[in-house]
Amino acid sequence: MYSKTPGILAFSSTNKQGVLSQSQLDDLKAGTLRLLKDTGVRFPSPKALEIFADHGADVDMDTQIVRIAPDLVERALTTAPRSFVLGGREPRFDLTLDGNNSYLATDGCGTRVIDLETRQERRSRKEDVARMARICDALPTISFFWPLVSAQDHGVTAPLHECHAGLNNTLKHVRGGTTVYPELAAYLVEMATVVAGSEAERRKCPPICANICSIAPLSHDEHGIESALVYAEAGIPTSFMAMPTMGSTAPATPWGAMVVGDAEVVSAMVLMQLAHPGAPVFHSIEVSLMHPRTGGYVTGTGIPFGTMTVQIGHNWNVPSLGGGGTSCDAKDIGWYSGYATGFGAVFIPLSGGEICGYLGMLDGSMLFYPEQIIVDHEICMEVYDLFQEVEFNETDLALDVIEAVGPGSHFMRQKHTRDHIRDFLLSPISDEIYISDHPRPSREIALEEFNRINETHQPEPLPEEKLTELDRILAAAEREAEQLH
Repeated sequence: MYSKTPGILAFSSTNKQGVLSQSQLDDLKAGTLRLLKDTGVRFPSPKALEIFADHGADVDMDTQIVRIAPDLVERALTTAPRSFVLGGREPRFDLTLDGNNSYLATDGCGTRVIDLETRQERRSRKEDVARMARICDALPTISFFWPLVSAQDHGVTAPLHECHAGLNNTLKHVRGGTTVYPELAAYLVEMATVVAGSEAERRKCPPICANICSIAPLSHDEHGIESALVYAEAGIPTSFMAMPTMGSTAPATPWGAMVVGDAEVVSAMVLMQLAHPGAPVFHSIEVSLMHPRTGGYVTGTGIPFGTMTVQIGHNWNVPSLGGGGTSCDAKDIGWYSGYATGFGAVFIPLSGGEICGYLGMLDGSMLFYPEQIIVDHEICMEVYDLFQEVEFNETDLALDVIEAVGPGSHFMRQKHTRDHIRDFLLSPISDEIYISDHPRPSREIALEEFNRINETHQPEPLPEEKLTELDRILAAAEREAEQLH
C-alpha cells in the first residue's frame, strides 16, 4: 500500500530584503571581472582549456590558467537562462526557479549518521539515502531532495546509487548529479532520461540537477568541470558552488571571500555557456571561517552571507542556491543547534534564494541525526506560517458571534468555536507542552515522529520497467568504473 505525497509549501519571495546596495553589488561584480581578467582561474582540463581558447580567452596551457576579458564574460552569460524548471515525478512537484519562490532543500553530502536502531554513530550507506528520501517525501516544507548523506558502501559509483535511491523513493526533484568521472556522468544523464520518459522531456523538465564545487582559491577540479560539461550538453541544470574559507582559502574579510568565490562560480558558468549556450546554471557561494586558534571550520559567523550571496547571484541574472538555512556546526542536538536552526530559518523568506533551507544536518553538514530533520521541518513550518500574507473578511471578524455572547461571558458553547478551534495546526513537538502534565523532551517527540513516518510512509516507486532500466544502467556504470578506477 503506497502513501500519498503531500503537496509542497514554497516560501514566497515577497518578503525578500536585500543587504547590499546596487552600488555595492556593482563594486563586487567589478572585482570579480578584474580577477577573471588579470589573475585568472585554473582549469586542469584540456577540454575546458580548448573551449576557452576557441572563444578568445587568454589560455596558458602550461599553468592551465584562463584569463577571461569582461566583454567575453558578459557576452557568454547573456545566454544563461534566468528561469528554468526542476522537474518532479508529477507536475505538482515541479519547481520553477524564477525568483518568485524559495524552495527548501535538504542538506547534502554528509558522511556519518546516528543509526536509527543502535543510536551509535556510523558511516552512511545507500539505505540511509533511500530512507531519507522517503522521510522528506512526507514533509511538505521540503521541495527538493539533496541526498543528506553518501552511499559509502558503493565506492566510486556512490553518486549514481544516491541518485537511484532518491529517484525511487520520492516524487520530488532529486539532486542526482555531482562530481564523478565524466564517463560516469553520462550514466546519470541516461538515468534522468529513463525517469523523464524521453530526451525531450528530460530537457523540458529534468528530474535531476547537479552540483559542482570549485576549489578555493580560483581553481576547478578536472573531473568536476568535465562532468559539468556532460550535464550542460544534456540540459541537466547545474549549480556551481564556491566554498571559500576566510583566513585559509580566501582573504580574511567577507568581501574578499565573496569576490574570490564569485570569480570561481562565474568562470564555470561562462565555460558552460561558451560550450552549450542556454545551459541552465545557478549560482552558489558558501562562505566559512578558519577558527583563528584551532584552524577549524566555522560556518556560523554572524554575517548574513546567505542573503548577500543570493543578491550576487541574482546580479548576474541567474537563479541562486543559498540564503537562509538550518544546518549548523553543533556536534549534537541542544541549545546551539536550536538557536542556529531558528535563526537560519527566519532568513529563508528574507533572503529569497530559489533553492535554500539546507535542512537536517549537524557538525558542519557532516552528521545526520534522524530527529534533526523533524525539528528543522517543524521550525520551518512555524516560519512559513509567520510570513503568510494576512487576509481576512467580514465573516472572519465574527461580529455576530461576539454580539450573541456579549460582555462578560465566554465562547465555549458557540458552534462557531466548535467549527474553527481546530483551524490552528499545532506542531506535534510543541503540542506536548500543552497536553501533558509531564512533557517529554522535544528531541524524544521528534524521534518518535521520524519513526512513525519511517514505518508508515511509502511513496509509489517508479514503474517496474523503469526500475529494470535503472538497474541495467547501474550495472553498466559499475563495469565502467572498474576500468576507470
